[in-house]
Amino acid sequence: MSIASETASAVFPTSAERPDADVVIYDGHCRFCQRQIQKLQWWDCQHKLAYLSLHDPEVARRYPDLTHEQMMREMYVVDRQGSRHHGAEALRYLSTRLRRLWWLAPALYFPFSLPLWQWLYRQIASRRYRWGTVDCGEEGCALHRPAKK
Repeated sequence: MSIASETASAVFPTSAERPDADVVIYDGHCRFCQRQIQKLQWWDCQHKLAYLSLHDPEVARRYPDLTHEQMMREMYVVDRQGSRHHGAEALRYLSTRLRRLWWLAPALYFPFSLPLWQWLYRQIASRRYRWGTVDCGEEGCALHRPAKK
């Protein structure tokens, strides 16, 4: 299955459908990311989240302060007040926002642990295409893999 058909089959609630929800901005071209968002939907039993692929033109229109490079590095959550949470800090935020993730909050909020969580998050995020992409096509894969020497 190609990325285009995979993306088309992954339909997540948008901010138009959930106008009062926090917005999760994720990499919609990444199968690993799509699977994580599918899991996040289950954790979100109270429907507090809406989802936008960073590749959707709506993201650039609504959040011009977020660069493509920033969003390719880390997931972003824009809360209802407009605050931006990214990477491990976004996971921290979600652990207190979503009832089913409460058990994760003590570990994520352990004093002085955020640098460790940020490092771990970035390690996973930088390798996501290796773990989640099969048959993405040369053009799509080339965007996310280091240049060959």
